[in-house]
Amino acid sequence: MLTKFKRHQPVKILRDADTEYVEYYEDERPIKKGMKGKINILLPNGKYHVEILDENGEALAYAPFDEEDLEAIEN
Repeated sequence: MLTKFKRHQPVKILRDADTEYVEYYEDERPIKKGMKGKINILLPNGKYHVEILDENGEALAYAPFDEEDLEAIEN
């Protein structure tokens, strides 16, 4: 299976996360498009499990996203 992203690659989220599938690390803040994250793992269903980061680069939450919902960025 060819994948667009690799593990730990920084990405920008292009859509709001589905709140039903968000796993919050500590405080529950909305996951909005434009937030930064990094690829955690590739899920069996073809989606990417993304670690969403706050403004300080700390883990905020984890959520699944389709490949077309993510954009590669530089650190």
